[in-house]
Amino acid sequence: MGKLRKKHNWKGRQQSDPPPSADEEKTEVVVELKDGSILKGVDESNALVLPSSKSKKNKSSLPPISKKKPLTKKQKKELQKVLERKEKKAQRAEILAKLAEVQLPESELKLLYTTSKLGTGEKLYQAKRSADEVKDEDSGPKISSVSGANRKRKWEEDDDDDEEEQKAEESSDVDTSSDEDEDEQEDEVSNTTDMSECKETSSVCQETKYEVKVEQDGEKEKKISDQEKVQKKPSEPAIFIPVDRSPEVQEARLKLPVLAEEQVIMEAVRENPSIVICGETGSGKTTQVPQFLYEAGYASGGRMIGITEPRRVAAVSMSHRVAKEMNLPTQVVSYQIRYEGNVTSDTKIKFMTDGVLLKEIQKDFLLQKYSAIIIDEAHERSVYTDILIGLLSRIVPLRNKKGMPMKLLIMSATLRVEDFTENQRLFRTPPPVIKVDARQFPVTIHFNKRTPLEDYTGEVFHKTCKIHRMLPPGGILVFLTGQAEVHSLCRRLRKAFPFRKGDTATDEEAETSEAMRKFKKAKQKKTVSLPRIDLDNYSALPVDEGDEDREAGIGDEEDGDSDLDLGDDAADGEEKADASIPLYVLPLYSLLAPEQQAKVFRPPPPGTRLCVIATNVAETSLTIPGIKYVVDCGRVKKRFYDKVTGVSSFKVTWTSQASANQRAGRAGRTEPGHCYRLYSSAVFGDFALFSEAEITRRPVEDLVLQMKDLNIEKVVNFPFPTPPSTEALVAAEQLLVSLGALEEPPCTGRLKEMQRAKLSCPITPLGRAMASFPVAPRYAKMLALGKQQDCLPYVIAVVAAMTVREIFEDLDRPARSEDESSKLNQRRARLTQMRRLWAGQGASLLLGDLMIMLGAVGACEFAGCTPRFCENSGLRYKAMVEIRKLRGQLTNAVNAVCPEVGIFVDAKMTPPTEHQVVCLRQIVLAGLGDHLARRAQGDDLVDPKWKNAYKTPLMDEPVFIHPNSALFKKLPEFVVYQEVMETSKMYMRGVSAVEAEWVPQFLPQYCHFGSPLESPSPWFCSSTGTVRCHRSSTFFRVGWQLPAVEMEYPEGLERYKLFAKFLLEGQVCPALKKHSSHLLSNPSIMLKTWAKLQPRTEAFLGVLVSKKVDCREALHSVWKTEEKFLLTAYCQWLPESVHQEVAKSWPPL
Repeated sequence: MGKLRKKHNWKGRQQSDPPPSADEEKTEVVVELKDGSILKGVDESNALVLPSSKSKKNKSSLPPISKKKPLTKKQKKELQKVLERKEKKAQRAEILAKLAEVQLPESELKLLYTTSKLGTGEKLYQAKRSADEVKDEDSGPKISSVSGANRKRKWEEDDDDDEEEQKAEESSDVDTSSDEDEDEQEDEVSNTTDMSECKETSSVCQETKYEVKVEQDGEKEKKISDQEKVQKKPSEPAIFIPVDRSPEVQEARLKLPVLAEEQVIMEAVRENPSIVICGETGSGKTTQVPQFLYEAGYASGGRMIGITEPRRVAAVSMSHRVAKEMNLPTQVVSYQIRYEGNVTSDTKIKFMTDGVLLKEIQKDFLLQKYSAIIIDEAHERSVYTDILIGLLSRIVPLRNKKGMPMKLLIMSATLRVEDFTENQRLFRTPPPVIKVDARQFPVTIHFNKRTPLEDYTGEVFHKTCKIHRMLPPGGILVFLTGQAEVHSLCRRLRKAFPFRKGDTATDEEAETSEAMRKFKKAKQKKTVSLPRIDLDNYSALPVDEGDEDREAGIGDEEDGDSDLDLGDDAADGEEKADASIPLYVLPLYSLLAPEQQAKVFRPPPPGTRLCVIATNVAETSLTIPGIKYVVDCGRVKKRFYDKVTGVSSFKVTWTSQASANQRAGRAGRTEPGHCYRLYSSAVFGDFALFSEAEITRRPVEDLVLQMKDLNIEKVVNFPFPTPPSTEALVAAEQLLVSLGALEEPPCTGRLKEMQRAKLSCPITPLGRAMASFPVAPRYAKMLALGKQQDCLPYVIAVVAAMTVREIFEDLDRPARSEDESSKLNQRRARLTQMRRLWAGQGASLLLGDLMIMLGAVGACEFAGCTPRFCENSGLRYKAMVEIRKLRGQLTNAVNAVCPEVGIFVDAKMTPPTEHQVVCLRQIVLAGLGDHLARRAQGDDLVDPKWKNAYKTPLMDEPVFIHPNSALFKKLPEFVVYQEVMETSKMYMRGVSAVEAEWVPQFLPQYCHFGSPLESPSPWFCSSTGTVRCHRSSTFFRVGWQLPAVEMEYPEGLERYKLFAKFLLEGQVCPALKKHSSHLLSNPSIMLKTWAKLQPRTEAFLGVLVSKKVDCREALHSVWKTEEKFLLTAYCQWLPESVHQEVAKSWPPL
């Protein structure tokens, strides 16, 4: 022991220190350790070295120091190690200087990456910091460079002997930032060194895991400390799940840019709970990132990898693509969309639409089935994507707290990263952003000199024809705004460049049902590729009829503008039908049947050029192979809502710069391409930089209800990436309160508290039931009320038809020939006849457009929902199939909420009876109460614009019943409507007639009631046991006078007086009727103004008010607890001779 101490002190004396002065000897130096123990009596000149024995004796003479315990053997050993490190540190400057002589230039260093830092040093996914950033960082707090060596020593305890080897290890293991700190601080005063040495001592003496404490002023310091914390974790073996891919797939994968970033992405995923991957479309992120996670073991241990897509098309096609690449069956790589899916218990990778995941969160908030969630196409900013990101930003930390870590990956093509990284409410620690370069060949952008404002579809047609005639081989992708434009252009191009394969175009019809079956059973077998003939716009003439050659180039635009027709006539000579250069034209939009969408991914027939006419669905969701030319009209069709009136209108607007660049990027996937923009560069400069988030331009009542169902009461505090306006949230809560889905906020109290309560109303049991139906809250209320009179099957059918838009074909389009014109006229006449038939007569007719929808759904189901029936009846086949699926889904949802109903989808549903029709009209009124309209009356009719018009509570402008409506000629006084669409006028869609007296009965929340009417006077209702009366009412803020309606007497002292009168008369309790003839006063005295003068009236009334008894039920419940209640007060109204008899039979139940 003595030997050890001598050796230790000898080491200390080796330092050439000046002898301490007397003053210094008196000072008491304290070295505070992290665990709280204190070393005193240490010489100040070097805090980490023990003083000599002589100075110790001197200090021991001082009374305070003599009490201190000597250092333990362990502490001395640790101090010895610190000294050795200090010695090495002194020599490090020489080593660094020598290394600096042979160091590579900084430009070359940036290109290298040292393998010694894999898993320990700076992570690949962090952007390399510039010299400026490093300088900035120097001003902040430092992390001692020796701490790295200290950690290394813990790993390698037995290497103390070989000092030179240790030096090399230290210098290689030092963090980059601290190395730079050392270089710049080498010649600084020794204060900093002393501070860092104090830190070292404390960290050495502490027997806990290594940890660095830094004042977290800036984000860079946070990142460093996070890294250090990660480094303290014990290393785990890497997991690798082998995947057996075919050589062709592997070769194709290696060409994808995202594969080069695999290690970067997986390191980031391992080190962070959430990351953002920003990569152009076509970089392969959607197909490859799920595979990276699968190979890294995120799908093992009974957990799944979930990928959400905003569109059904993408979810289905991506799941098939990934399954094919990984050589796995569809039971392992599956998809789930609204009405279909192939998910099994063996599923490891699940593609789904974002609405599906939102429903899963409602059932299991922590998403315990999943180990990783990928939000794809986040740049589209769909409403559900925004909600999901907000929810997952809370779910991920919760899962980590519970020890079940989950990873969140947000992937996007063109993302405003600031919405995520700089949104402190969303992510407290900003997630790292990984940029993946796209496999992009150069794309030449060609702007138009002029910007066509009206006939842009004609311009698109001419540009496409020019490309096809004059430019080298390569697919053409054309962007238009909507389905009608897509089909119109397809017809014109097929006519201009006919492509013949098979006998006639009628083969297409035979193919559709067969194709659907084949598509679902086995997608490996390729069906025969024929040109698409859409049933909605099916021409009587086959595509390759000979006389079409003469008619090529004639305008058949749906708009039928005269300018457009004239323009096309002028171009007749240019665009004559040319069968020598066939063009294989295919449409692509989200409502297109899956087997038709799949055609765009197959190679075109030999000798033809592929031409895809698409909406913005082809902008990001799908990558079509072989595209070399892009024609961009620069426009997009969006639905706009008026926040105040709720009027919706579809408007074609300019797209954003980000979307335009996305479209151009589709041309450079396989080879250098060209993008023809049909607008000038000046117009492009005026485009918005990014598309507006959908949540800011639509009503949010359905989202608010879903979030309340998830127990998020204060929706206004929810971390939206882009929050909706406060007005939209207030309007949503008001609507849900009026529907009964949320509790009413308090009407009294402080103003601030009342305003706060308005945005945090709790959900009601009715609201929970409504949230379980996958439809808008108004329709969910109709389903919740649908049980009465066996109306539920009809309500489900009507709600399904109202949810699926546009169930009838648009037959008002201009015809291309006389033959087609006569055919269209026949179909129009047939549809008008069918609508009259479905609308019915009498009571049925008053259900209006909803009766027509109900009749159409019933007739279509009865006929087996065949394409032929739909075409003959003017119905859209795709919409009817959607309604059929939604009916099934709603039936299951209703049975789950209310099992005793036990309803099923009846294909042979009989029409509703007269009573059921009345009940349906009342149910529709209760659901669409805020969409009430009254026919214009009085002063309004002076203005001719109000002829046959209706007035709504929220709009000053007149609205009209559409000429196609069943109620167009009927014009009832009051109607409810599904929505108002703005075209040439404001037209109401989905109109149904209601009776004026129903409004105060079913919509009391929207009515203001007057005081009770004296005639007829109030009465006691024996069935309900309450006091009833008639009250006049007016509707809402517009003050429409409504008929007087029977209802319960309003609360107040008057109601107690009336109840007392009826009780004394024996109407409330028939047992008291026999005593009514013996009463000392007439019961009607209770209502007189001078009633207070009689003590018996005051006594009787006072007892009733004290127990709040103003109805029969309240009286009976009090008698159950107090049998003698009201006896004394009642006896005051009777002579004493009857008192004993009354007391015996009390209470008179």
